[in-house]
Amino acid sequence: MFAKPNLLRLAVCVSFAAIHGVKGDLPVYTDGALAAGWENWSWSSDINFAATDEFSGASGSSISVNSSQWAALSVKYEGTFSDYAGLRFDIAGAQPDLTISIQSTTDNDASPNIVLSSISNTIADGTFSSLLINFNNLPGSGAVLGNDTWDRINFQAGGNGAYYHIDNIVLVSEIVIPPKFLSAEPLGNNVLAVTTQGAVDLTDVHVALNGKAVQVASQTTYVPVDTPSLTITYFTLASSFKSGNLTITAGDSSFSYALPAAQHGIVNKTVTHKINPHVYGVNFPTSASYIQHLGVTISRWGGNAVTAYNPFGGFTNAGNDWYFENRVSDDGSADDWLGWVKGAGSDGLLTVPASLDWVSKDSTSYSYPRTIYPDQQAFDPYNSDAGNGLFPNGSYVEPVPDQSRVYTPWNTSLAKTWLSGLKNKPLMVAIDNEIEIASNTHQDMHPVPMSYDEELARVVNFSIAAKEALPDVLVVAPSTCSWWYYWTSQVGYTDNAAHNNTDFLPWFLAQMSKQHTARGQRLLDYLDIHYYFQPDTSANDAAAKALRLRMTRSLWDPTYVDESWVGSNPQNHQPNGTIVQLVPRFHTLIQENYPGTKLSISEWSSTADTDLTGGLLTVDVLGIWGKYGVDSSTYWATPDEMGPIGLAYWLFRGYGTFFGSNSAQVNLNTPNPDTQGVYAATENGKLSLVIVNKNPDTPISFNLDGVPAGKYFVRHFGGEAGVAKWQTNMTISSTTYLVVPAYTAVFLQQH
Repeated sequence: MFAKPNLLRLAVCVSFAAIHGVKGDLPVYTDGALAAGWENWSWSSDINFAATDEFSGASGSSISVNSSQWAALSVKYEGTFSDYAGLRFDIAGAQPDLTISIQSTTDNDASPNIVLSSISNTIADGTFSSLLINFNNLPGSGAVLGNDTWDRINFQAGGNGAYYHIDNIVLVSEIVIPPKFLSAEPLGNNVLAVTTQGAVDLTDVHVALNGKAVQVASQTTYVPVDTPSLTITYFTLASSFKSGNLTITAGDSSFSYALPAAQHGIVNKTVTHKINPHVYGVNFPTSASYIQHLGVTISRWGGNAVTAYNPFGGFTNAGNDWYFENRVSDDGSADDWLGWVKGAGSDGLLTVPASLDWVSKDSTSYSYPRTIYPDQQAFDPYNSDAGNGLFPNGSYVEPVPDQSRVYTPWNTSLAKTWLSGLKNKPLMVAIDNEIEIASNTHQDMHPVPMSYDEELARVVNFSIAAKEALPDVLVVAPSTCSWWYYWTSQVGYTDNAAHNNTDFLPWFLAQMSKQHTARGQRLLDYLDIHYYFQPDTSANDAAAKALRLRMTRSLWDPTYVDESWVGSNPQNHQPNGTIVQLVPRFHTLIQENYPGTKLSISEWSSTADTDLTGGLLTVDVLGIWGKYGVDSSTYWATPDEMGPIGLAYWLFRGYGTFFGSNSAQVNLNTPNPDTQGVYAATENGKLSLVIVNKNPDTPISFNLDGVPAGKYFVRHFGGEAGVAKWQTNMTISSTTYLVVPAYTAVFLQQH
């Protein structure tokens, strides 16, 4: 992750209980065992609390941890530790993929996720690094932990597991932060954004451009909402920026930038098209305040678990995502959920079970008990009798389970009864979720691969039921999971061959058009797809971050060959099959096969929700959705409000300030979509701009015709300023030189 200067290392002065009246620190682990009052609540991890092969300092042991994917070292305190200042620990390992969280087992509250790389990205094997999490400035989000019944600490591995040693875990009673200038970055026409910690002397800031002193005309200090531990001061300079060498000295710190020549461009407010506000959606928002703070416009009740959702009992089953176990729906009743979502100002997209003939019958049953199928690859760490339905060699367990032990029958009549009885009506309904892979996600109910014809029949039949129950509802389908399945089925190429060698989604659109003609009624309002970028960016190193930020070109660019298997091994009958060009491609397919159908993308993601580059990618994508005319979009799944993805939504629509309802044309003389994106919109004649700089260490600058001088409201996140909801008002006297710092997204809205 891009290093954020507000994150604290152990170099921060930590005061122990030497001062009278200050309570002592609380040890969690010192040498050989957990400290008194702590219990081991870990899961799916091989843990040695007295490992002697590697330890920190003079202590004779450490904890060695070998966690499988998503497993964790987890420790629980018998009391609570809400009044401590932070968590200190020593860690060694090859930059383990860990997420740290603080939890209350009393009410299941949890802190924002703290990714280890947001504290340090230089953790090494064989050498311990001493790290500190400041509870008043949580790494990655800048949030305050707050007062709660905190009693549990989790170190959870990512999708590839994690191996590491950890030692000297201590809750510290006090953290003293020395005054310091952390960063100073040029922003806009003539503003320096200066981040600080502690009580610095703001008069000790001096600016020079090309060797000549520049005076400070005024300054405004801002503490961002949700992160009161952070501070930024905006220094308005007496003269504007221009290309050359910018130097800032502040106290004992100095910062310098080579400001590049301005790129020329034109913003034409007279060439516009509507931006559908439903492109700013997410799956399963957490609360009404979440919807309002981020400006979420459409909220989806979706995913693999809803395929088995029983609305008459509130039960569901996530299939092979979690050991084929029934449970009570995490989000309660779909009807109640639709009600509070609508009350918060968001429309609802409700998924209707349709790909199976069954739904969950209770909250306790599961399909693959050890007592019936003893030879399975894995069992639920919380329920040792519930298996994952696979033999050790990875093949499906046979025979197929008796569905009636776990499920109850489901059909269009029951779906119609449910939808007709809803107190809270959705704007849209999706006909299930990723129907084409039901034989994998829910092999216990539908072990036979889904064919073109069966999928079409299920969409048609349940769409008819939905339209009869809710005449004004908009139908979204078939929610196809990925590029591969846009063009073929789980049956394979023989299914394509049986349908005149036609790719699946063009065939599906043509068939839905025929249904429309035959019935005199549209049964498909939105063609819905899920899009997940295919290039592998899991390494999250500099090369992976650069790839992540340029692969958004697959959404629109007719010249961009996808940097994945798609670019070298097309399996479809599409023209230019190695070039995704997602949105224009599907607009063309819709026009050719079923004109008037809208385009929805109800699942997509950044590939790195906790990394700054994931947030910058999301800003780029939201700009692309508006520019290229996507009709609806919901992010998978629920981004942290104060994390990089949440900030991307806040940038466009947070707290009632909107990007605009009309996308304005932007023409750059030298466009470089690998490293930058520029988007414009208008609302009531006022202009908004969003600019994202994808360069990790280089500012970019623009000379934009058509952007009027005057007063602007500004939001930004990223760069040296870090991940926070930074905002200010500024006057732009000239648009011939506008600066955006490295790794930063900026929103400017004309007053």
